[in-house]
Amino acid sequence: MNGDLALATRILRDACGPRVRTSFPMAPLTTFRIGGPAALYLEPESDADLDAAGRAIVEAGVAFVVMGKGSNLLVADEGFEGLVLRLGRGYRWAAREGDRLTAGGAMPLPALAGVALRYGLEGLEFGVAIPASVGGAVRMNAGAHGAQMADVVRSVEVFALEARQRRAIAGEEAGFGYRGSRLPADGVVVEVTVELVPGDAAAIRSRMEVARSWRRRTQPLAEPNCGSVFKNPRDDHAARLIEAAGLKGTRVGGVQVSEKHANFIVASPGARAADVLALIHLVQERVRSATGVELEPEVHLLGARPGA
Repeated sequence: MNGDLALATRILRDACGPRVRTSFPMAPLTTFRIGGPAALYLEPESDADLDAAGRAIVEAGVAFVVMGKGSNLLVADEGFEGLVLRLGRGYRWAAREGDRLTAGGAMPLPALAGVALRYGLEGLEFGVAIPASVGGAVRMNAGAHGAQMADVVRSVEVFALEARQRRAIAGEEAGFGYRGSRLPADGVVVEVTVELVPGDAAAIRSRMEVARSWRRRTQPLAEPNCGSVFKNPRDDHAARLIEAAGLKGTRVGGVQVSEKHANFIVASPGARAADVLALIHLVQERVRSATGVELEPEVHLLGARPGA
């Protein structure tokens, strides 16, 4: 059910004016560069904007999604018949107090890692090569090189859209797990505090360069992709299973399993979300048949089932 999009549009335009967009192209906002438009789109700059979004969601009954940098998102070819929220510049900031950094949810994670380096604080080096917003990284418990957001997050502030209010959640109460958390589904991550430790700036910079170099060496950065497509099974790696099943280079329509990293799907011009989903299903089927392992997607699907 799409809800009353006309009512949602009126509520949002009364509060936010022309910043509310309709039939807004989503593909350029994702690293896949694939997908149709959002029926409604807003970049909230303040809690007042989020309050208006919450009112539209509750009173008009529209579906909604909060997106970050779009690095793990596959938008349906038909688009999304609801409201897409993407935090604006008002939530892109960082501040330091001792060994703690606090940042707005729209702050890019690599930029926050750079702030940590500037103050000689270690613990966020792993984030320098993860293309995510701080809010998205916290919600998905992003990680790399044996470290993850759960290791450093001390508190999270979310704006609960349905209740239309901000509340604080301690890091230990966020329910962090492998590539996920139990933060409220309607809670927009608007502020995050991480606790780091003093370190040697040269050593921190060196570890960051190792992370950047590893990403350049192992991942298909020159081609549109969504990052890791599947979560790693316990005590194994999705890429190993996919490669062992002989799937590197396998193509469906305009997309293929990367020759560089088997847990990446890369897109050619003209690729469709339906192609991606079909290839995901093919990989799951072949790996299941070869190993009995059920690969779980890490990429999130937005909108109607692509191609359905």
